[in-house]
Amino acid sequence: MKTETIQTPDGCNLVFDVLEGENKGFLLVHGLASNARLWDGLAEQLNVSGHQVAIVDQRGHGRSGKPDTGYDFATITSDLAQIADFLSKKYNFQKPIVVGQSWGAAVVESFAQNYPELTSGIVAVDGGFGALIESFPDWEDCQKVLAPPNMLGMKWTVFEDMVRTAHPDWPESGIRGVLANMEKLPDGTLRPWLKRENHMKILYHLWQHNPFEICAKIDVPILFVPAGGDPLRDQHKRDGLDRLSVIAKKCKTVWFDPASHDLHAQFPTQLAQLLVSELKDGIFS
Repeated sequence: MKTETIQTPDGCNLVFDVLEGENKGFLLVHGLASNARLWDGLAEQLNVSGHQVAIVDQRGHGRSGKPDTGYDFATITSDLAQIADFLSKKYNFQKPIVVGQSWGAAVVESFAQNYPELTSGIVAVDGGFGALIESFPDWEDCQKVLAPPNMLGMKWTVFEDMVRTAHPDWPESGIRGVLANMEKLPDGTLRPWLKRENHMKILYHLWQHNPFEICAKIDVPILFVPAGGDPLRDQHKRDGLDRLSVIAKKCKTVWFDPASHDLHAQFPTQLAQLLVSELKDGIFS
């Protein structure tokens, strides 16, 4: 794995990892308050199959820069476009399948709309099939319900124990990925890599994101991979996916049920098998 850094026009350093291969490339895009390491298990499995893989820490997250601006979809997708251009020139990484989870799913939808020439298909992992504004017509209500918990100052050992207890069946790569959402401080406490104020800026733009309008304009195939296991949420997801199946030009849905929201970390081997299969003789073939 090689680690690369590029700088955006507004001065933000973007850090991403590259695994070289001979087969079609995948660009992996994490969710809100997440980081690149959640994709490690999937990236390894895809790379074992010979595929090129790139994993990005989006601005504000992980190892990348943390400016106070640039959290709208236009800027975020421009960041990805610059990474895609770099990959194509240095690694001959052409028109990858772009995979996003949660907020990252909304990001890759916007990326496919804004830069259709840079991808041959997108994957929306447990995200990108609902409009927050329909559930929360008022931004103030959305803020109150979805604002992140304040974890600043929590002891690292307590956090790690919580993660391991909550996910006893996860592979170690997934556990390490969740832990990497936080910065371990010298005094043994933690701090989220994503600043709370930047988290809320992203949430505001996500609240305005409308996948039904955007997916109608996307020309490349879309694979939706929802996580099941909660009857109420599952029905809401099915309603959105039913709407998208009519709106999108070419799409397919494959459920992981039951599964965590971070199903990419929970089931990296199974998700890799699905992506390789869809590339060989499925929606991306």
